[in-house]
Amino acid sequence: MYLKDLLLVNFRNYDKLELSFDSNLVLFVGRNGQGKTNILESIFLCCTGRSHRTSRDKELVKWQSEGALVRIGVEKSVGDSRIEIHLKSSEKKRILINAVNIARIGELMGHLNSVIFSPEDMKLVKEGPVERRRFMDMELSQIRPRYFYYLQQYNRILNHRNNLLKEIRFKGSLRKTLPVWNMQLAEAGSNIIEQRHGFCISLNSIAGEIHRNISHGTEKLALSYRPSIPYKSAARKDILEAFIAELEAREQEDIERGSTGRGCHRDDISISINGADVRIYGSQGQQRTTVLSLKLSEIEFMHGETGEYPVLLLDDVMSELDAGRQQMLLEYIKGVQTFITAADIRHLPDINGMNPEVFTIAGGRVQKCDFNGKHALLE
Repeated sequence: MYLKDLLLVNFRNYDKLELSFDSNLVLFVGRNGQGKTNILESIFLCCTGRSHRTSRDKELVKWQSEGALVRIGVEKSVGDSRIEIHLKSSEKKRILINAVNIARIGELMGHLNSVIFSPEDMKLVKEGPVERRRFMDMELSQIRPRYFYYLQQYNRILNHRNNLLKEIRFKGSLRKTLPVWNMQLAEAGSNIIEQRHGFCISLNSIAGEIHRNISHGTEKLALSYRPSIPYKSAARKDILEAFIAELEAREQEDIERGSTGRGCHRDDISISINGADVRIYGSQGQQRTTVLSLKLSEIEFMHGETGEYPVLLLDDVMSELDAGRQQMLLEYIKGVQTFITAADIRHLPDINGMNPEVFTIAGGRVQKCDFNGKHALLE
């Protein structure tokens, strides 16, 4: 996949911005708060239909503007695509692919895949299961639209079931309707669990090898899926049966709580180095290397699934990595179109041989620069 051009109108701090890209390495350089991350956010928006920074679309529209437009051109082996997202402060967003309106966000998935890496991704190993579930869901939704549909369906059914559980406490006769919702939740959930299970097996292999190389063979990274539903095998039929059995066994407990205690919304990933939990026992350096290994493994997983590399969005991460990890990162992303934001280009390793395109950003104004080395750019 290759991002050819980008148009922003009234998006975040940009009145109008038109860019075209001719390199696999694109740098956006400028002080903090100038709009570098906004460009990466617009690209990610065209991949998933959502921002990675906010759930409120109106925040993406420039202050005192009626609406915003993001448009990108994508080149793929199966043909080119043009994606447009129209945002309104008070209306639902409108998405067009090759000038045709799509009815559901799921139809957008796969037209442009991306992996985004920012300092906030340290939450993957430092914080709770929510971050790791989001990690799985974002990856799988991009490459398997059906997974995205199952996820939407699951969350909708879970909402209904939780509301019903609360109502049952006041009207016991409603309890007889629970089996219908149990079956629907289990059907959607078993599809999600099956795909998460396979994803974690693949990622364990890919990330483990990458981490071994980065650590020069001194560390063994291991990932394992931790579902809240205990199933005897990863066959969908077995997962479905186990899911229903678990819901039925905990029915009274769920009614008393007023919410569903087990299911995909409670799953997690276990991450360890040399057998020790990274979140608890990993050093800051080990945690950073773990996240780097996971992000690089996402790229390889997507390539293996789709036959094409995603675009890579690196938002101010180079300053967080030491020189060795920076160089390792650049080695792994050769052939992957990469967009990097940086406050200071001196934080980057040697990129002279990578033919980078460089854009400087100040106050929402973007200017393309000739790259003749870091020092020439800074002068």
